[in-house]
Amino acid sequence: MSGPAAPSACPACVAAPAARDRAGAGEIGGNIILSLPTAHCAACISAVERRLEQEPGVRAARVNLTLRRVTIDAEETLSPAHLVNVLAGIGYEAHELDSTTLAATETDRRGRDLLMRLAVAGFAMMNVMMLSVAVWSGASDTTRDLFHWVSAFVAVPAVIFAARPFFDNAWSALRVRRLNMDVPISLAIILATVMSLYETSLGGKHAYFDAALSLTFFLLAGRYLDYRTRSVARSAAEELAALEVPRALLESGESVAVADLRPGDRVRVLPGTRVPVDGEVEEGESELDRSLLTGESLPVAVGPGQRLNAGEMNLTGPLVLRVQAAGEDSSLRRMAELVALAETSRNRYTSLADRAAAVYAPLVHLLALFAFAGWYAATGDIRLSVNIAVAVLIITCPCALGLAVPAVTTAASGRLFRAGMLIKSPTALERLAEADTVVFDKTGTLTLGQPEPVGIEEHRRTDLAVARALAEGSGHPLSQALCGAIRAAGIAPAALDEIREVPGHGVEAVWQGRRVRLGRADWVGAAPAGGTAAYLAIDGQAPVIFAFSDRLRPGAAALVQGLKRRGLDVILLSGDAPAAVADVAVRTGIEAWEAEMLPADKAARIAMLAKSGRRVLMVGDGLNDTAALASAHVSISPASALEAARVVSDIVLLGASLEPVEEALATARAATRRIKENFTIAALYNMIAVPVALAGLATPLAAALAMSGSSIMVSLNALRLVRR
Repeated sequence: MSGPAAPSACPACVAAPAARDRAGAGEIGGNIILSLPTAHCAACISAVERRLEQEPGVRAARVNLTLRRVTIDAEETLSPAHLVNVLAGIGYEAHELDSTTLAATETDRRGRDLLMRLAVAGFAMMNVMMLSVAVWSGASDTTRDLFHWVSAFVAVPAVIFAARPFFDNAWSALRVRRLNMDVPISLAIILATVMSLYETSLGGKHAYFDAALSLTFFLLAGRYLDYRTRSVARSAAEELAALEVPRALLESGESVAVADLRPGDRVRVLPGTRVPVDGEVEEGESELDRSLLTGESLPVAVGPGQRLNAGEMNLTGPLVLRVQAAGEDSSLRRMAELVALAETSRNRYTSLADRAAAVYAPLVHLLALFAFAGWYAATGDIRLSVNIAVAVLIITCPCALGLAVPAVTTAASGRLFRAGMLIKSPTALERLAEADTVVFDKTGTLTLGQPEPVGIEEHRRTDLAVARALAEGSGHPLSQALCGAIRAAGIAPAALDEIREVPGHGVEAVWQGRRVRLGRADWVGAAPAGGTAAYLAIDGQAPVIFAFSDRLRPGAAALVQGLKRRGLDVILLSGDAPAAVADVAVRTGIEAWEAEMLPADKAARIAMLAKSGRRVLMVGDGLNDTAALASAHVSISPASALEAARVVSDIVLLGASLEPVEEALATARAATRRIKENFTIAALYNMIAVPVALAGLATPLAAALAMSGSSIMVSLNALRLVRR
């Protein structure tokens, strides 16, 4: 019998937690894809691939560490469930993914594209600046015109190529009759380039090629910094759908697609496999691991007449289900739809930069129009009026404003990465700074989801020896934990005969002629004790109770106390039993808690908090938390979380300790202050620059220096966050 696989403990995971993916670790054209939530490093890649390629029927295996997946090119006769068990044998948890529901993973094309455009703009800017120095130094007539034409030859193609991201975004906004920050940027770049060409063709003294290129370069730098602060996240709804079992085993033994099943069909669910449909047990008894769906830390016994949900893991005995809902109608698919809806709602959040742009963009256009109208009315010279209007657009163009957010988020992201936090969303820091309520999941978040025996030393050595021998014959999580604790105490297992596991109940054997059992209270004839426990019965003796507690995640209690000191409300929501939730609440100091909550209940509770004006930070790790994570104002999940939870979260906690979460809150609030300070710097710059431009005193040199100066000031202010 196979229970949940223990996380891998390879030395390289500790030594190199940020190991890079294997070069070219893209997916190959295989027919089986498995999720590997516990794979962390290069040693994991090697161990998984080597073991799979040793398996008969496997032609090739390739691990993608970023996606935590292995793609296997195997013969048709080889089942995914068998390969899952193979990986469990070397300590790696694995889940089958349905390749038909996974979107193709895009390469980092956008990052390379921005970097290439930035390089072109920088190269062209430096060359045009060198030509402009000669003009500023007093070159005139034919020499000046020659330098202007050479500048045009370099600048025009460079601007057309490098500034395209701004042009595309501006056009997208104008098509739906709205303004964004890229509209004044694009207008300034286009008018500066066109007017420079016009001035050059007439032999004019001034050209704005250097200013147009400088503007393009600095804004591309800001855009690239913004891109690099976040990872490209796949849709959590797709990841949830991919966890659905794509095929099911009919009672006759025939394997069919889950989509072809209809209500009333009978399917067989073998031990160690995931339940493919929602249905009712008709035959068999077993125990289910529901931790991914409900957060229950302990397996649940099931038998005839009980309802099972798609996605639950069958642990001990074979079951026959009568299908009630499959595919699109299953509870797992409904959860995926709930997550998708919550993600859409949260994506409506408007960033500080967007809010500033909504005010700034119309103002810039009005100023340029005012400058043109005023100078044309005063002089009647349309050429002079257009030049001054262009100067106003250039000198007031939001270069500093465009860098205000990326410069700070890059500095903050670097600081938090060194503290063990990975920022995924571009607005995560702003939303985290606004959080006033923190909601925790229990199993796998505040706790490690690993039960540990309490008071082992109080039991007799004989009882412990028998208990270890029985526990070694079971894959139940409590048996595994008990066996490990007794082994660590140095107690050898007793010699047993006729060891047999009874699905849904426990393990029994014969010891020195007496029947011994380890399992559920009612099965061994013991009175149930409060809390989590396993029971040992030896003929002729009173039952022995082994109590368990869920180990707290490092830093959990300290984090809760730190959040309270900062004035945040803390709530614990869990799908586990009330006694287990109450125990963790007491140990961490959380007064407000709720137990036995379904995934939809958690999401509804967070929605209710949001309606009351609360800004909720959700910290969770399981499949049952994904809807709540998506609907929260901001969310965090540990690196050990299920992949669907990591995908939907804004921030990923890289280490085992929860303490960096408080550091993230402090950094987010400091970062928001720096962003607002940068907006102030940009506003002060414009208060000085705008009158100069309106007065017609802004030369190309003044415009370029002013833009560069404001951008440098914004970047230096952001660097204060690194030294904080």
